[in-house]
Amino acid sequence: MGATIQEVAAAAHVSVSTVSRAFNRPDLVSAKTRHRVIEMARKLGFTILRSATALKSGRAFRIALLVSGPISSWFNASILEGLDAVLRPAEYDLAIWQIGTYREQQCFFDDLPERRNVDAVIVSSFDIKTREIDRLATMGVPLIGINSPIDSRMAASVNTDDLHGGTIMANHLMSLGHQNIVFVATRTAEHILRFSANRRWESFARTCKLKDINPRLIMTERKPNMAEVLSDRLLTMKSRPTAVACQDDEIAIPLLLELRRRNVAVPGQFSIIGFDDSRYARETGLTTIRQLPIQLGMITGAKILDLLSTGKTNAPFESCTAALIERSSTAPPKNLDTILVN
Repeated sequence: MGATIQEVAAAAHVSVSTVSRAFNRPDLVSAKTRHRVIEMARKLGFTILRSATALKSGRAFRIALLVSGPISSWFNASILEGLDAVLRPAEYDLAIWQIGTYREQQCFFDDLPERRNVDAVIVSSFDIKTREIDRLATMGVPLIGINSPIDSRMAASVNTDDLHGGTIMANHLMSLGHQNIVFVATRTAEHILRFSANRRWESFARTCKLKDINPRLIMTERKPNMAEVLSDRLLTMKSRPTAVACQDDEIAIPLLLELRRRNVAVPGQFSIIGFDDSRYARETGLTTIRQLPIQLGMITGAKILDLLSTGKTNAPFESCTAALIERSSTAPPKNLDTILVN
């Protein structure tokens, strides 16, 4: 029979908690101490069997994270960083599923009861159908949304206030005097998931119309030549806009760089505003709406731990305020006939 953790601790001249960290959180233990603990555990025949702990507790110690788009994207990577900072010290693993269509979403939830290998499910930045929410409820698996529509049947959700963010975008451009405005959003097919970012256009348009301004909507596809196509369209529009609001920075930054590459003055000919305050927004001088996905992930992780330990969490439905970050890509409009392009 193998030694106990207490025996390993005594033989290695460390505490029981240090033995546990040497196996589960090696980054918190010096290399010298960890080596001594592992060597002593090997001599005494001691192992930490996480699977045995899982069987005893009835938990998988695994959280499912459903994301859309590339895992390496700024938003998804930041969400992962925030979740990992909270869940890994509690010895929970993250299992990531990339979900791009309603069919893929349905397959995940159809297969989950048979696998029953996660303790909670996080849905990040897209809508989820009622049947999926109900399915998880019958299984006793908490469902937590990040930037997803709040549904009282969810165990919890943490959102950036996209509606408020869209309002801030519109008010900023109108306060500068812009009236001829376009909003650029991504085009999605019917079978593709509906994303939380779609709500930004809704509030943007509503806010503009309160001032008798009717912004135009341009739909685009995320392709390698997206910025070139958008630039061509903006520069050839019969009634050329003075301001361009972009659904997110992944549209705004390539567009800004492409226009500047063509020697089009930004903000001289076009003011551009994005949404996210993502990587390179500051370096490019992009005016944008800031959200903090690392913070969203950390708050979500804390709520999951509460739900799994006590069955409830304080403030289950939490909204984080979006904020305007004003930089050099927006300015009052000028008479286009007098613009001098270098």
